[in-house]
Amino acid sequence: MASIAGIGAVALILTACGGSDNSGGSSSSSASSVSSSSSDTASSSSAGTGSGSESSPAAPNSGSSSASSGGSSGGSSSGSAPTSGGSLPNDDATWCDDTKKAFPDISGKTVTVYAGITGDEGTQLSSSWKDFTTCTGVNVTYTADKNFETQIVQQATAGNAANIAFVPQPGLLQQLVATGKVVEAPAQVAANVDKYWDKGWKTYGTVDGKFYAAPLGANVKSLVWYSPKMFKAKGYTVPTTWEDMVALSDKIAADNPSGPAAWCAGIESGTATGWTATDWLEEVVLRQAGPDVYDQWIAHKVKFSDQPIADALKTVGSIWKNSKYVNAGIGDVASIAKTAFADGGLPIQSGKCYMHQQASFYATNFKGTPTFGPDGDLYAFYEPAMSDKNFGKPIEVGGEFVAAFSTNPEVQAFQYYLTTAHWANNQSKSSKSRISANKGLDIKNVADPINKLSVQILQDPTSVSRFDASDLMPAAVGSGAEWSQLTAWITGQDDATTLAAIDAAWPAS
Repeated sequence: MASIAGIGAVALILTACGGSDNSGGSSSSSASSVSSSSSDTASSSSAGTGSGSESSPAAPNSGSSSASSGGSSGGSSSGSAPTSGGSLPNDDATWCDDTKKAFPDISGKTVTVYAGITGDEGTQLSSSWKDFTTCTGVNVTYTADKNFETQIVQQATAGNAANIAFVPQPGLLQQLVATGKVVEAPAQVAANVDKYWDKGWKTYGTVDGKFYAAPLGANVKSLVWYSPKMFKAKGYTVPTTWEDMVALSDKIAADNPSGPAAWCAGIESGTATGWTATDWLEEVVLRQAGPDVYDQWIAHKVKFSDQPIADALKTVGSIWKNSKYVNAGIGDVASIAKTAFADGGLPIQSGKCYMHQQASFYATNFKGTPTFGPDGDLYAFYEPAMSDKNFGKPIEVGGEFVAAFSTNPEVQAFQYYLTTAHWANNQSKSSKSRISANKGLDIKNVADPINKLSVQILQDPTSVSRFDASDLMPAAVGSGAEWSQLTAWITGQDDATTLAAIDAAWPAS
């Protein structure tokens, strides 16, 4: 079986952590087609659900500083308002001429695009490439379908896929490559990805040493939600190291023996119960053992029962199984297993919890119309690195990748356009819910405060991005045993039994 370059991942998770990229084939009755002009917009009866494909399971079977005594308030990626600093790479003045020079004589051609980004988000996305048509004369037809992940495999196998597909998981990209119908990305695309993205992103678009798919949209999972007003009232500051975060948790426990506690969480999600626990484990492995071990873990070269993963689970347990820390505003430690993912962070809104770890897309779960920002009702800070490690700024990410089924020059021209800094800014200007990890994205063009924070984290020169590990593992593990065993763990099962049971579920070949 093909392997994701550099990590040997073999997952084929088609619906893990669904979000807005639930899609399907243009032949599906749920598909919504767009006319051939790129100035037209996508429509769908299925509303978009966020800025990125890597999100919580859409339904069952889916599947994604210090206490006041010390520490600093942190940089802008850790709770204060993000700002754009320094000069950003920019190709506004050159992208059109470069495109026409590299891909001449394409005016009047049509490129078909297929994805699962539906509703308002899909409509806004399809409006973001209008100037590609103005520049090249190439029309772009966008089809959005909530059954994308099932339909695209069938279409690729049958040889009737669209020219381009926006693929929401590296595992799904791998399966599409295995059909033999996905073509390698042109050199111009590879060069732009090298120029504008953290190299981790290129890894996930690469299969068996060949680069197929450039990144498109992005979201950040490495966030901790909090109430700035609650922090201010108690004199707490945003932690900038893992150790500061633990110290803050201890101080909250000491200051509030009767509550509210420091952390609230929930992992119930129907048949996908447990997926949020995998995120916690992944975040700690990245910070404590580092990205190289993380990559080996995905390939099972480092097993769950090996010391680095066992140590990481112990660290997670020091927070999640600490009755002084959890489960704020909800119940005891065991209540984490019974609390719905969508409800896990809500006690922050009612003043009954101080912190909740969850991705940027969690914002849609809060009730009413809260304000987001460093002085708002709710905000988030970067889940900090461990100060005694030297792994940079680890980030767990999600996003889509641009896979092509044609080598026609007009198709390659559109692939190239989508890797420009110019388009990354167009996308965020067109849709407040969408961002890119393209380092040429100017944060001034990002409207949403949480997405601004996410962009700043992604663009940090010390950032080290890794995709969700469970989405890259075999489905029997990443969306099976790991979910169920971590659920058993939070309700009392010991660490060794939990890890051994997950290892036992790893396929023999």
